[in-house]
Amino acid sequence: MPTRRTVLAAGAGVTAALALGTPAYADTPDDKKLRSLISRMTLEEKVGQLFVMRVYGDSATDPAQADVDANLKEIGVRTAAELIAKYRVGGIIYFTWAHNTENPHQIADLSNGVQRASLTQPRGLPLLVTTDQEHGIVCRVGKPATLFPGAMAMGAGGSRADARTLGRISGAELRAIGINQDYSPDADVNINPANPVIGVRSFGADPDAVAGLVAAEVQGYQRSSVAATAKHFPGHGDTAVDSHYGFPVITHTREVWEKLDAVPFRAAIKAGIGSIMTAHIQFPALDDSGDPATLSQPILTGILRGELGYDGVVVTDSLGMEGVRTKYGDDRVPVLALKAGVDQLLNPPDLATAWNAVLKAVQEGELTEARLDESILRILRLKARLGLFEKPYVSRAGVDRVVGTDAHLAAADRIAERTTTLLVNKGGLLPLSRRTRKKVLVVGADPASPSGTTGPPTGVLATALTELGFTATALSTGTAPSAAAIAKAVAAAQEADAVVIATYNVTAGSSQKTLAEQLVATGKPVVAVAVRNPYDVAQLPSVPACLASYSWTDVELRAAARVIAGKVAPRGKLPVPVQRADDPAQVLYPIGYGLSY
Repeated sequence: MPTRRTVLAAGAGVTAALALGTPAYADTPDDKKLRSLISRMTLEEKVGQLFVMRVYGDSATDPAQADVDANLKEIGVRTAAELIAKYRVGGIIYFTWAHNTENPHQIADLSNGVQRASLTQPRGLPLLVTTDQEHGIVCRVGKPATLFPGAMAMGAGGSRADARTLGRISGAELRAIGINQDYSPDADVNINPANPVIGVRSFGADPDAVAGLVAAEVQGYQRSSVAATAKHFPGHGDTAVDSHYGFPVITHTREVWEKLDAVPFRAAIKAGIGSIMTAHIQFPALDDSGDPATLSQPILTGILRGELGYDGVVVTDSLGMEGVRTKYGDDRVPVLALKAGVDQLLNPPDLATAWNAVLKAVQEGELTEARLDESILRILRLKARLGLFEKPYVSRAGVDRVVGTDAHLAAADRIAERTTTLLVNKGGLLPLSRRTRKKVLVVGADPASPSGTTGPPTGVLATALTELGFTATALSTGTAPSAAAIAKAVAAAQEADAVVIATYNVTAGSSQKTLAEQLVATGKPVVAVAVRNPYDVAQLPSVPACLASYSWTDVELRAAARVIAGKVAPRGKLPVPVQRADDPAQVLYPIGYGLSY
């Protein structure tokens, strides 16, 4: 494991020149020293510093052959170390599908490898190592790391202290494995039940409640020397289009934006947020050019920098998403983003095209070198605040001491218990009695589990209920159960004392609804657990008991099982309104609704 002495040597004097003390996010960087560093960088090094890039493999220097092949195909290099040497990127983003996050020790070794590859370059600088660890349905680092409830579940819990604890513990574990920037929390106010890309990734529909939880989570992360990232500015909570695949348009007026979307971002800025991520959305009330916010100078420089007074790092959402590629080519997008006020260019689909386009724009005078220097100063300030010049490496002992400890796992379980929301409980069916309802059949949807959870949901619920004294069996019927699957479930229900059905985004025409109705018709008591959107309850009027868990990760499902068993009382309150299925203009359950016992 590298020692501090080798770190200093590897930095070729850079680290020694910037000895800013031990990591502490509140440190004020020395701009004079940082500007001196920038003045010694070549133009090519400056261009590279603006990019945060994906790379395949579990090792910086010795990935599997399949990952070497993928890197050669997509990036033109074999390894992360070659990527860093060729393009001098300022950051690396980890993905599960890129095989970056297999286990904590491997991630720590990869992080050390990429830092070493960067620091051993001439005028080498430490890297921002990033990922999307939102918890809930978006996670890149799985077990044995501690996984917490997602944002909407935290919104149901309503506790800023719990949000701060989540940020502090998650931040400590990320930092222990070498990840120092997290693209979380989601600061979008989700007021559209049909939102396909945000939904339960948002804390809720009340801007003030969302703002309080965003600020608390930011404080927790940054207390652990991880830069939090509020996303997706100027607000992605009211769209029915997924910006990964299309180009959403937000039709809010400027006045609505001020009262709704802007509120959590203002709170994040006040809390000292390390970075803010842009949204690939049109927002005509803020900029009527038709450009996405990521490429909008009126939005990023005029509003975010000017009106909101934010002078931290602005990072794009992934430049591979369709929302930012609809109007301009991949060579124009990075240049226009920088002209708009962006600092970091995240994950372009073709790095060579993007990198060379920025270099050419400076050489031909479309961008000035001084403009690049502004962004690089912000990036280096963030690296300095995170203590990366002094402490870029992590240790295996640190991993073992911090990641997935019993205390952290217990904290996640307790927080999850405060989020489970009971919406329907006819005749006091819940909690289920282990004496009269001992045999439980668990059926329903088994969507692919978020990163690093064991799944499937029906199995997790059945195991948890069995551990609580029931005899539970699981029967997966899927998100679109066939007539045969429904018949099998109905037959199995005849042998059970009660049925638990895991539902996943039930619609009026969904066969999940048919399954629930036919199970109720058996006369057996049925408990529905909405494992994603809480809106399922509106489509299940005949079900005598209904809970919302807001995600199908293990920590939330186990908490729901403890509520069903009466081990803990339900305490969650809806952070979004649920409209009637037959009349969406009418609210069936308002924000703040939730039963207990």
